[in-house]
Amino acid sequence: MIVILLYCYIVILLIFSFKQYLKLANSKNPAGQPAGLKLFSSPSSSFSTSSLSADLSAETLVEAETSTKADTSSTLVLITTGDVIPARSVNYKMTKYNDFTHPFIKTADFLKNADITLINLEAPLIKDCSITNEGMVFCGNQRFIEGLKFADIDVVNLANNHALNYGIEGLQQTTDLLENNHILISGFPPNNMTIKQFNPAPGSAGQAISLGFLGWNLLEQFNKEEILTTIRQAKTKTDLLIVSLHWGEEYSSCPAKWQISLAHQIIDNGADLIVGNHPHWIQPTEIYNDKLIIYSHGNFIFDQEWSQETKIGIVAKHIFINKQYQSSQFSPVLISDYNQPAFLEGKEKETILKKLKPDFFASKCGIPK
Repeated sequence: MIVILLYCYIVILLIFSFKQYLKLANSKNPAGQPAGLKLFSSPSSSFSTSSLSADLSAETLVEAETSTKADTSSTLVLITTGDVIPARSVNYKMTKYNDFTHPFIKTADFLKNADITLINLEAPLIKDCSITNEGMVFCGNQRFIEGLKFADIDVVNLANNHALNYGIEGLQQTTDLLENNHILISGFPPNNMTIKQFNPAPGSAGQAISLGFLGWNLLEQFNKEEILTTIRQAKTKTDLLIVSLHWGEEYSSCPAKWQISLAHQIIDNGADLIVGNHPHWIQPTEIYNDKLIIYSHGNFIFDQEWSQETKIGIVAKHIFINKQYQSSQFSPVLISDYNQPAFLEGKEKETILKKLKPDFFASKCGIPK
């Protein structure tokens, strides 16, 4: 039975990949793409650093040793979050309130305060999604797009273990909805890179910057060499490369040794930032070769209120200057009402920030200092 299910899953993946290939073949993609690497590009857009307030440095917990001062016109700000589930009790709450922006109300202003915001969407958005407070087969109402637009989400990662909960049709409905609302897709099918191209504001001295996004679901069998090859190829096509990884053991405060090893290899092969999710608990950060690895952000919009650990997550703001990683600031959140995160303050905030420092988990988790 297991063999049959696995065979069906592989067939679904092949069908979806072929449909995406046909779609790409008829679109205007960059010429000379390496075999195995496909590119999705967005129109050029300007970015501004006027939103960078002086108090950002107050929560800077990690910083590259080689960071240098630079003209802010060459600065790019990226925000990443923990897992987002528009399903189950989150969907129930949004439907009850008739407000599909509700989960984002207390964090939207912060998310908008960046040049680009990336989330991990852990459920397909389908028509006629049933309302439920239980189960492990997830779907979200297509009206959740209202929340994504309200929070100014730019890129959605679909490389996770729930993307295919409603099969190829559910995934296709999701990608169509995102694309029709000008939200970029990362991580599915595998080995497809999405590129966001930025141009400096008119009259500024800044440089044009391209930001590439890749994602993999590593909870299933994967080909490490294929991943590393794709990353090397992708890095030749973009200035900055962001890699989302859905991996690790659930409800664990430490990454496994294989994750640490793989993360280092991914950085060595060209990634500028690793965005980890899935454990539903916050895990440590690491600076490796002057690049940041976040092993797990914890939850962002989720309904796991049965423990304190699953109600807490981090929102990370990453600063890149002159196309180089500079530093990151972390803002802890606490989820309430089974759907809505809000930023922590005071001692609760400081307790979480302490745990995020690269040296805090070094001995416990076996991460090199």
